Amino acid sequence: MTGFTPRLWPSGIVGYGSYDYTYARGHAGRYLATGFSPRAAKLSIYILPGYADFGPILARLGKHKTGKSCLYVNKLEDIDMDVLEELIRAGLEDLATHWPVLPT
Repeated sequence: MTGFTPRLWPSGIVGYGSYDYTYARGHAGRYLATGFSPRAAKLSIYILPGYADFGPILARLGKHKTGKSCLYVNKLEDIDMDVLEELIRAGLEDLATHWPVLPT
């Protein structure tokens, strides 16, 4: 869906794409653009960089919870996969307005 090659990040996160960031205080780094991690209790999906309000899309997604930068889903059957794809695309588009998104 993203066209990016998957990469294993620390803590067992499978990430797609990345971006380099530098905060105002000088802290810099690289992080995945989007990804997921199967956890014991829930599936963690990393698609919400925290810049935009995705409330209208999330309202159509199905059963989920959100964290600061994560979407938590008990099982994929609980959500609409087409809406998830829309949300991932919207998250990547929003992220790209702040930081260049790289394919690795």
